[in-house]
Formats: sequence, C-alpha cells, structure tokens
Amino acid sequence: MTHNPIRPWRDIERRKSRQIMVGNVPVGGDAPIAVQTMTNTDSGDVKATLDQVLAAAEAGADIVRISAPDQAATQALKDICRESPVPIVADIHFHYKRAIEAAEAGAACLRINPGNIGDAGRVREVIAAAKDHGCSIRIGVNAGSLEKHLLEKYGEPCPDAMVESGLEHIRILQDNDFHDYKISVKASDVFMSAAAYHGIAEATDAPIHLGITEAGGFVSGTIKSAIGLGSLLWAGIGDTIRVSLSADPVEEVKVGFEILKSLGLRHRGVNIISCPSCARQGFDVISTVATLEDRLAHIHTPMSLSIIGCVVNGPGEALMTDVGFTGGGAGSGMVYVSGKQDHKLNNEKMVDHIVGLVEQRAAEIEAEAAES
Repeated sequence: MTHNPIRPWRDIERRKSRQIMVGNVPVGGDAPIAVQTMTNTDSGDVKATLDQVLAAAEAGADIVRISAPDQAATQALKDICRESPVPIVADIHFHYKRAIEAAEAGAACLRINPGNIGDAGRVREVIAAAKDHGCSIRIGVNAGSLEKHLLEKYGEPCPDAMVESGLEHIRILQDNDFHDYKISVKASDVFMSAAAYHGIAEATDAPIHLGITEAGGFVSGTIKSAIGLGSLLWAGIGDTIRVSLSADPVEEVKVGFEILKSLGLRHRGVNIISCPSCARQGFDVISTVATLEDRLAHIHTPMSLSIIGCVVNGPGEALMTDVGFTGGGAGSGMVYVSGKQDHKLNNEKMVDHIVGLVEQRAAEIEAEAAES
C-alpha cells in the first residue's frame, strides 16, 4: 500500500547484531528476520524428509532444521542438502560426531546443545569441522537440558543459568577463533524464555534465534509463541524465529509469518483483515474468509485484503487495504480498490471476483517492483 500514512509510533528499533550467513541466508544485522521450522519425519527417510522440506520452503520457510540422531540421518543429509532449496540446519544432541558428519554432508549450520554435546574438547572438534566445511553454528541452550554444574549452582533452571550456559559456549567458540555463530535460550515457560533472551541480548552482539520450546498444540502453542516471541520482537530482539508446535511444520511457518506480519517486520502473501461476524453481517463472513485463505495461498506478493460483514467498520478498514469488500445487505456489497469505492458486487459472485482482483493487483505490484 502506498496510501497509508507514516506511523512512527509503531516503528520497532531492532537490536544491533553481527551478521552471519546460514548457507545463502543472511542472519542478523539489517537482514530480514528469518522464519525457520523443523521436520518431524524419520531423518533417514530422504524422500519423506525432503518432501517436508519442500513443503515448508513453499510456505515461505527461509531455513529448515533436521534432527541428526544417528549415522543414517547424517548419511541422508547428503541427498537432502543437495536437493533442498533452502539451507539445512543439522540438529545435534549427545553425539558430537554426528555434527562432524553433518558438516561433511553439506549442512549449512550445526545446532549444538551445550547441555548434552560433551566437553570443550568435543566442541573444538565440531568447530574444526564447521570451519572446514563453511558451516555456521547455533548454540542452542534449553532450560530442560542445562549442564549439571549450572543446575547445582542455581538449584533449578532459571534465566541466569541459561544465559551463563550460552556465554560459556560463546567463549569456547571465540577462543577457537570461530565467530559465525548465533544463539538461542529457549524454555517452555514464556516468562523464563523472555527473561533469558533479554539477558543474552544485553550480553552479546551475536544474532539471536527466538523460540518458545515445546510450546504445545496448534492453538495453545500459537498463543504462547505469539505472546513470547511477539513481546521480544517488539522489543527489537530476534534475528530468526521458529514457532514450535505439535503440528505440521508448514503451520509453524504460517504462524511465524503471521507473528512477523502483525508487527510489520516481514510481509509475505495476502494479509486478510476480517471481522468476527455478528447479526449485522450481510454474508457468511467466516466461511468466505476460510475459502479465500485457501484460494489465495498461492499469492506470495505482500498485499492486504479486507473482508467485513457490514458497513459499521467496513468502509474504514477498506480505506487501508489493497482490495476490500464490505457487506451492505440486500444480497450485495461494495468493492474497494486501493482504498476507494470501485463497484458494487453480488454476494454470490464475491469469492471468484475477489480472487481475480487480488491476483490482478498482485501482478501489478510485481510489475511495478520489476520496473523500479
């Protein structure tokens, strides 16, 4: 939209972090906040895992993480990394040799958990492999698997313990002249996660990967992630995000983008602004929006669409969207284009007509971008 007024009160000043590369994706600095997800297939099954990677990439994932628990998984990574359209992060726990094998297989990044990867000597071997194969590293601190000495020191998982764990491993990487790293300090508790992330953000300039770990099912996990990640992003913290849901990875990507879109930090696809519907609605808003979400899923161009059931808020919302439809009763409503009334439309023809308008406007936006 070009007709929206400037709103300085909604600007977010992002924390200044170093920039690293995860494959061909820049992370940190002034790069867009990357959206990640993780496959949940048997990592040794190349076809199933690659199919899930491709589906996530089509949904907009910038980076995909794959667990590498055994040699079968790291062997499969060779084919998956070669065919993947997005960088692959190898998720390593317990067996440091899996990290070395993953680097050799083509992983763009190695995620290691300080609480279970082993002593500094093993970490040094992982660092050497990362250097040899051009991998970045994510230090993945998790409240549920902190090192024994930190649990003894603090008595229980807490933000201070998580930050100390992360900083200890940052020192190991830096002592070995390795600086292509990012860090996460995750917990399933929103408050603990937020406090830990604020602490690590103040203590280092490393890029930060955000997540509320083991957030839960689709509904509860989405809410917890929106609150936790949203508050951190609003504070300017975060360079990559992953929404952890007990759900299809594609849903994680969609929710991640919706969180970023709600804060104006990323824009991808059609942002549908719709009312919850009430007795004033001139058409079935809920089913119409569900149908439009499905039929417009192929549009990647950032744009906005308002679908409002009546004239109370409809005209006002339509003023700020690329395309809008406001119910007016008597079986018809008003179509808005670029914030202006354009023509009346019969409700029965609404969905097909709006899909056509959105596709047309998306093509125009793409053409304008190409010319500039």
